[in-house]
Order: sequence, then structure tokens, then C-alpha cells
Amino acid sequence: MSIARTVAVTGATGFTGQALAKRLAADGHQVRALARAGSVLPPEAGIKRIDGDLQDPEALARLVEGADTVFHIAAMYRSEGSYDEFLAVNYEATRALVEASRRAKVRRFVHCSTIGVHGSVERSPADETAAISPRDPYQETKALAERYCFEEMGRGGLEIVIIRPCAIYGPGDTRMLKMFRMIRRGLFFFVGDGAANFHPVYIDDLVDAFVSSMETPDAAGEVFIIGGPRYLPLRDYVAAAARALGRKPPRLHLPYRPMNLLARTVEAVCAPLGLQPPLHRRRLTFFKHNRAFTSEKARMKLGYRPKVDLDEGFRRTVSWYRQTGLLPPR
Repeated sequence: MSIARTVAVTGATGFTGQALAKRLAADGHQVRALARAGSVLPPEAGIKRIDGDLQDPEALARLVEGADTVFHIAAMYRSEGSYDEFLAVNYEATRALVEASRRAKVRRFVHCSTIGVHGSVERSPADETAAISPRDPYQETKALAERYCFEEMGRGGLEIVIIRPCAIYGPGDTRMLKMFRMIRRGLFFFVGDGAANFHPVYIDDLVDAFVSSMETPDAAGEVFIIGGPRYLPLRDYVAAAARALGRKPPRLHLPYRPMNLLARTVEAVCAPLGLQPPLHRRRLTFFKHNRAFTSEKARMKLGYRPKVDLDEGFRRTVSWYRQTGLLPPR
């Protein structure tokens, strides 16, 4: 039985932060969740709303006051924006929250990063020592935030843990909804041969790792990659999604290089018009980058044991899509 703690969470209105906040509240912890005006928090008892955002120093101070642990989950992910916007949310806000946590004498700060800081790994499976090679503003600014956290680890006084999740999925997530819809309609196609490795992690397994990172004494000063039971070629990942939908796996493959050139042209045309390009070079990296990792370090130090395999995770995800009307019934 874990000790009941006062815990602060950023990003609790999003997919990962909400799942974590609900789990912490269910475990008996008193949860404070930072929430912007108009956003909706889970209605569970034990979750207290702190109004404000990551650029509001007073809100950050209220959030962390008296907290034992701070989970920094909020981030600017794949939405369009300038580099400065990514920098403000993913890097500057991390600095501000760490500083606020130090002033409040917080025991432990758990920072949610991403395997994206590794870019496309050369060896499979890669571990936490793989080269840092970010490829876009999101990954670059998350890497900067990590570097800052590593520097802060050396100061002492505040225990810091860095978690690098693999590709998170599960009920409540809509980032992969477009893929499921295209597969269901028979419209999905691969760009390239589909051989690049992809490493998913089910939301409940990731939340288990976050909870362990709060409670494990030896986790302080460490970074952990958190993935599901296995990585697999992208074509097999998509085939698993098709099975969950009761559809045949997609077979159409388009060559990567011409599609990349087309994406470059589309971006160039849309940018002066202020339009969001329907095709991005960045999105095409989904089909190209090698994302194969090991969570052995988390297994050894955190006792991490992912429980949900891909077929079961996709079955639950599709069921949720259908229950909420995001996908039609069978």
C-alpha cells in the first residue's frame, strides 16, 4: 500500500495527464490539476482544479504548494505553431515549474519527455543511452527540457525523474483515430515499405510506470524509456489495427521520396496563404523513422511490467471509439 501524497499534475485535461490524475486519485492521493479556463477535468473525487496555465507563475506556485510530487505531463505536441511557441510550452514552462517546485520544497519532480528525442534510432532495440537526435520543433524543445532537468539533477535538493514514453495509445486517445478511420474505409496506404519499427505503449501500462517513478527511491536522477511488451514493423502495427476493426490489412505502398517532395511543395504553397498543409514532411516520418526500444532499465529499477499487448489494447481502443461515436458500429 503506497503512502497517500499530495500530488500536482500538469496536462490533466489531456489524454495522458487525465489517465494519470484519475489513477492517482483512485489510489487515495490528493491531486491538484492545473487547468486553463474552459478546459474540463475528470470529475473524480480527489482531483482539485487549479486555474491557470504554464505561463502563469502564480498559478504554478498554487499548484505545487505543499505537494510531495509534481508530474509535468503538459506539452505542445503535434499541433502547428512557431518554434517560439514550442519553446515556451515545452522548455520555458518546464524551467518555471522546476523552479516553483524548488521554492515549494517538493520532494520529487517527474518530467514526461518522449522517445522522440532519439529521432530515428540506428540499433534495435535502443535504450536510454542512444544518441539524442531530435527531428522537429516538438522533439527539439523536449530535448532542451531534458537537458535542463539533467542539469537540475546535479544541484540536489529536488529529486528529478525523466520518463520517455513510446507511442501512447488506448481509450481516450484520438491521435490515431485518423488511421483507424482510413483503415475502416479501405483508404489507408503506406508511404515506403512499412518495415520501419514502431513501439506502442498502452496508457494503463504507462500510468503504472509513472506511479512507480513517484514511489521508487532509486528512480531519482534517472531517465526511463517506457514501452509496451514489444516493438514491431509498422506494417504489422497497422495490420493489428485492421484486425481490431475486422478489416483486411492495407496493401497499397507509395514510394517515400516522391511523397516527400510532394509534401514539401504542399507546405510551400500553403504557408504564404496561412493554410494548414494537408500533407506534411513531418507526418511522413511516421513511415520512415525506426522506433524500437527496450524498457529493461525500467523493468530492473521500477519493477515495470507492461500487461497489455497490442491486440488487446487495440480491441479496447476500438471499443471506446465505437462507444463514443468516433467510429460507427460494426
